[in-house]
This record gives sequence, structure tokens and C-alpha cells, in this order.
Amino acid sequence: MSQLIRVGHSPDPDDAFMFYALARDKIDTGRYRFEHELVDIETLNRRAFSGELELTAVSLHAYAHLTKHYMLCPCGASMGDRYGPMVVATSKCSVEDLRGRTIAIPGTLTTAYLALRMCLGVDFDHVVVPFDEILDVTVAGNYQGKPVGAGLIIHEGQLTYSDQDLELIVDMGQWWFDETGLPLPLGANAIRKNLGPETIGEVNRLLKASIQYALDHRQEALDYALSFGRGLDRAKGDQFVGMYVNDWTLDFGPRGRLAVAELLRRGHEAGVIPHLVEPEFVEDE
Repeated sequence: MSQLIRVGHSPDPDDAFMFYALARDKIDTGRYRFEHELVDIETLNRRAFSGELELTAVSLHAYAHLTKHYMLCPCGASMGDRYGPMVVATSKCSVEDLRGRTIAIPGTLTTAYLALRMCLGVDFDHVVVPFDEILDVTVAGNYQGKPVGAGLIIHEGQLTYSDQDLELIVDMGQWWFDETGLPLPLGANAIRKNLGPETIGEVNRLLKASIQYALDHRQEALDYALSFGRGLDRAKGDQFVGMYVNDWTLDFGPRGRLAVAELLRRGHEAGVIPHLVEPEFVEDE
């Protein structure tokens, strides 16, 4: 009898690439049957509070609130190595100027929001907007009647913002590297603790196998991933996937794990994360 593993991940090219082998039955999953739910990351962050999904993509910021139910897989990371979420606006301004603006953000549990809070050092005025609408909202300068002076963009918007004549104000991944010398750990895959050590280990192994399959069969996995690439041609889609599915994704490694711990520590010191959290990782085989 098969065991159902419900998987939640974002409908964007890098996650689609990562899960291609599992979604299209390219690898033998043994007694496990994977059912995929594609939902934006902030919705997944919120759903994870109830422990609904066995395996789910989460923001590292959200993980700080989810340690009762979930632990982190050592594979499946989205790391920004001197790049990451960006603040954009219709005209150039200083980072300090952002403190006085209303900024469109993709969610308060995203790592992008956490990083910007730390960067600005204040609880800035914001409005939560679906991530795939932030570029348009920033160009329009308002959202549901509220003025918007900048947008915090994630996913493929990092490659397409200039197509809408928007200006880069600050790249959070570069800011984080300048502050810490570390990559910015944005997202991870979290697995539910109550599955037990055997299932946790086997599901983690299958997730890593799916990532490795995609990297080994890049063009066919990219064909699948591009169906989720809003506004990306093949060259930009390949570039975007390469940004967030790479060696970091196969394994956080010691430096990646250090980056996670540092993010959670600094987030707590900044008063954004209420309790100091030590990340808990699945023991890799």
C-alpha cells in the first residue's frame, strides 16, 4: 500500500524544475505517492502553521515559526549568492528614502520581507500584494487605492523589472553578503516531524534524487519549468533556474547552514522573529 506525501511548492520555474522528476514520474518513488499542490509561497507559509502538508516549500523566515511541526531538508534550498529579492521603484532613490514610502511586499512571512526589515532597521509601511502583481502595482503607484512608492520583488521579477522601466534600489542578496559575507537563504523544503525518522529519511532522499535528475537532464526539466515562467524566454528561464537550483540546492553544506542560523539570529535581534531559533536539519544519508 502506498503512502501519500502531499507536496506544496511555488508555481515558479525553479521549484517546478526541482520537482520535475517527482511530478512526471521520472524516478522510482517506491512505496510513496507524491501529490503536488502549486501555491504561492506566502500561502504555503500560512498553511504550514497547521502542519497540513507532509513536505512543503517554506520561507526561512516562516520556518522560525514552524519548528513545532517541521524540520528542514538539507536539500531543496533557494539561496541568493550575492543576489536575491529586490526593491524597485519608478525612479532612483536612496535606501534611506524607502523608510518613508509604502512598499508593496509579497508577504510578511517571506524572507524577502525579513531581509528588508533588517536592511531598513524600521517597521516600514507596507501593503501585501500577490507576488506576480508587484511590478504592475509599483508602476501604477497604488494598490486598491493606497499609494505605493516601491515594490519588493521575488521570483522571475528579478530578471524582468527593467522591462517595465523600473529602477533597482537595493538587492537584498547583495546587501546581506556585504553585511555577513554569506549567501542569503531564502527558501527551503520542510518535512513534517511526525512522519518518523524512516519516512523522513526516505522522502528527503527522493527529493534530492529529483533535484539531481533535473540537473542531469537540464533541457527536458527546463521545458517543463518554463511553463511556469511568466514572461521569461528560454534564455532568461535558464538563467533564473540556474540562480536558484544549483549546488546549494543539492545540499546546504556547512556554509549554507551557517547562513540559515545567522539569518534567524539576526532576525531575532532585529525584533522581527520573536524567539531565537536553532535550525534543525534532517540527517542526510
